[in-house]
Amino acid sequence: MPKKTDEMPVMEHMEELRRVFIVSIIATIALAIVAYFFIDQILAFLMEPLTRLEQKVSFLGVTEPIFVKLKLSFFTGFLAALPIILWQIWSFVVPALKKNERIAFTTFVLISFLCFIGGVAFGFLGVFRYGVTFLLQFAGPTLAPMLTIDKYISFTISFLLPFGIIFELPLISYFLARLELISYAFFAKNRRYAILASVVIAAVITPTPDIITCLIVSGPMYLLFEFSVLVVRITERRVARRKKRKQMAEMADAHPQ
Repeated sequence: MPKKTDEMPVMEHMEELRRVFIVSIIATIALAIVAYFFIDQILAFLMEPLTRLEQKVSFLGVTEPIFVKLKLSFFTGFLAALPIILWQIWSFVVPALKKNERIAFTTFVLISFLCFIGGVAFGFLGVFRYGVTFLLQFAGPTLAPMLTIDKYISFTISFLLPFGIIFELPLISYFLARLELISYAFFAKNRRYAILASVVIAAVITPTPDIITCLIVSGPMYLLFEFSVLVVRITERRVARRKKRKQMAEMADAHPQ
């Protein structure tokens, strides 16, 4: 009988986790369906770097346009469903946390969402548009691009998603610095490796093997590393000041006048 009692919380947690997955999947599918009604506008927005250069995009198969629109709809649905997905994760984790931990985790989830969306937006508006323009104009007047919609949208999605993930680096660095698991000295000492890591990661996540695309991605990535270094330095100083105030308070309590 005690064995059954011990198993119940585990089963309840598994059921709750299953509910989180189901709700997240349903939300993504539902919002993907909604996105499909606006897919032509979304597609036109993503193709703006090409249309402003008067570049035409083709498709090779009869079913290619519909599959591209479905792929793009699910990608848009996932981005739109992120608040719901994160809310489900929050509701699953929060009951096991203390009050101050709940506030910290809630803040982490909210800022994490903003960082991800900000990363995707920056990737498109700040890097992708100019990168595509540069790469197409780099071909010169004698070469005519033959672009297909499937490869272009796949390239766009695989280019933007890593930016959303990479933009989480300052937030993760902040919490690791709060926990005193990393330090400014460690970051400053390993800057040369950060440059190498930025280039290597960019080479892995970029969908094309050319060095120019790699450099376009690795540049902002290294700038994010430097911003994370600044975040760690500020956080480290705040933690040190907090510790000093705590020590002074303890000394005052230990030696009252």
